[in-house]
Amino acid sequence: MAQENPGANSLAPPPPGGSIDFNALMRKYDSESKFRIFTGWLGKLILLIAIAMSCFHFYTSGFGLLPAQHQGAVHLAFTLLLTIFLYPASKKAKKGGLPWYDVIVGLLGVSASLYLVVNYMALVERSGLPSTLDLVMGFILIFVLLEATRRISNPVLPCLAIVCLLYTYFGNVLPWGMGHRGFSITRIVNHMYLGTEGIFGTPLEVSSTFVFMFILFGAVLEKTGVGKFIIDLSLGLAGWASGGPAKVTVVASGIMGTVSGSSVANVCTVGMFTIPLMKSVGYRAHFAAAVEAAASTGGQIMPPVMGAGAFIMAQFLGWPYIEVAKAAIIPALLYYTAVLIQVHFEAKRLGLSGIARENLPNVWYLLRTRGFLLLPLGAIIYLLVAGYTPLMAAFWGILVSLPLSWLNKETRLTPKKLIEAFASGARSCLGVACACACVGFIVGTCTLTGLALRIASGIVDLSGGLLLPTLLLTMCASILLGTGLPTTANFIVTSTMAAPALKLLGVPDIAAYMFVFYFGIAADLTPPVALAAYAAAGIAGADPMKSGGTAIKLALAGFLVPYIYVYNPILLFVEAAPLPMIQAVITSLAGVYLLSMATIGYYDGPLSWLMRIVALAGALGLLIPGTTSDLCGLGALAFIYLWQRFAVKPDQTITKT
Repeated sequence: MAQENPGANSLAPPPPGGSIDFNALMRKYDSESKFRIFTGWLGKLILLIAIAMSCFHFYTSGFGLLPAQHQGAVHLAFTLLLTIFLYPASKKAKKGGLPWYDVIVGLLGVSASLYLVVNYMALVERSGLPSTLDLVMGFILIFVLLEATRRISNPVLPCLAIVCLLYTYFGNVLPWGMGHRGFSITRIVNHMYLGTEGIFGTPLEVSSTFVFMFILFGAVLEKTGVGKFIIDLSLGLAGWASGGPAKVTVVASGIMGTVSGSSVANVCTVGMFTIPLMKSVGYRAHFAAAVEAAASTGGQIMPPVMGAGAFIMAQFLGWPYIEVAKAAIIPALLYYTAVLIQVHFEAKRLGLSGIARENLPNVWYLLRTRGFLLLPLGAIIYLLVAGYTPLMAAFWGILVSLPLSWLNKETRLTPKKLIEAFASGARSCLGVACACACVGFIVGTCTLTGLALRIASGIVDLSGGLLLPTLLLTMCASILLGTGLPTTANFIVTSTMAAPALKLLGVPDIAAYMFVFYFGIAADLTPPVALAAYAAAGIAGADPMKSGGTAIKLALAGFLVPYIYVYNPILLFVEAAPLPMIQAVITSLAGVYLLSMATIGYYDGPLSWLMRIVALAGALGLLIPGTTSDLCGLGALAFIYLWQRFAVKPDQTITKT
């Protein structure tokens, strides 16, 4: 084995692993991490169930999926059993052991799910005429699914599902405009349980295939030590620059985002190291937390492995997933560029320096000894571009990871690590699977009653048929729903109910879906929920609300970029001619550059409020499509440059706080 790079282990301060408990932090801010830990024979049994779940999905992805409803039913059976067993019914539930009622509820969920597989042909023969037993099993599955979703997330999504079920039944007594003829209990259960537009609709189908395999891929890759490698590589690449640790945070969280689709997990994985480093060079605690939160939240929009909603988006559009990932490239680039520039301006404003090069890992040494850890990700990109399905790409990505990990003693996927990865992958998928299944009630209500079209028409009427007010209303709905729903469920709901309003006004499908996708993710930053910001504040020892507010400022480009590609869908590669595409990208980058000046209040020196207003106006001019507005924006940039170069006195250009 090669000699260790001396700079890699001399960083100041050392990683804070001894002072902050990663698992405790995740349990505090991530509801999916609050699972029971069993020992003895019960712990081994649950471990075997989790491994069996991962093995089932791994095998079917490589050697042939079951029929869609069968695949979803087996997936849901595993999900319900593990969720009921791992997550207690309440905070006051008995900590040790597994209550008898959880065993009964879990087994009932498995029975109701597998009933569809065992009796498939009989159900097909009496399609539309369910028997009494069919209805009983439907009631059982609905109850267990609502309970499992409540346990693993929060009551908001199950309550919303119950409201939809009640709306479906009592539609005939509602006022005109929202009312409908109403449906019998038999029809509702038949639609939600036995049909393909309720529980076993597109969201669960995607969860049982693409999403699970990419989560498993991330779990396997994480066991190779790819997280530490990404942090070390980011330190080597950007740690020396002005305010280097913050730039390391942006780079590392962006790269980690290509593997992990969870904002909170990204914060806890990368932030444990980078937040103390940022504070050590002079960044204020709340700003360090905000940088980590903003950078980690962007991971869900970072190709090639985006959040679970992106896979569902591909199914809704009927597109290959690679086309959705391609459409997300430029918006993600604009988002991370804006965060990086703001971090740079803040460092210059505070007069912060980077880390001495001799204390940083050597990039070439890292690439030579551990660079192969990125090859599985490269293999996935190649397979997606080559036309393979995401399912097959994830399957081969895992297979490629196994032999590559043995090139270095520290990265080897030993049998023990592989077992841990398969168990972790199954557990990490439970929240997404429950959300995808439970949101089927909402989707099923929309398809059965026509609710989505009513809401879309209502939004358009309320906005007077104008696009900008419709966008504002849709944004508010996405962020509001995001305060209570997981990002995947939020996307499904808003894409079903709000995105059609945008499509009615002529917005391209990909732009409409990407718009609600972005703002659903933004809820991880926006108080009062702001889970990513709160987790980062917990590491930094900062005020959570102040950290969340600063994170919103850093992610301001993320709030404006969706408006840009709605008005200028060429940024999503919609009808993208080369020259207009180049112009749109360059002016958008210049726009986020000016936007960063306006938010931080610094360029080569402090900016007065008047200059910040000029910068903001110029940013909007560059971000709005059109040659005239672009020239106005470039004029504002030139004016600020000349003003700071010739009109501002040298002793006014540096301010430290």
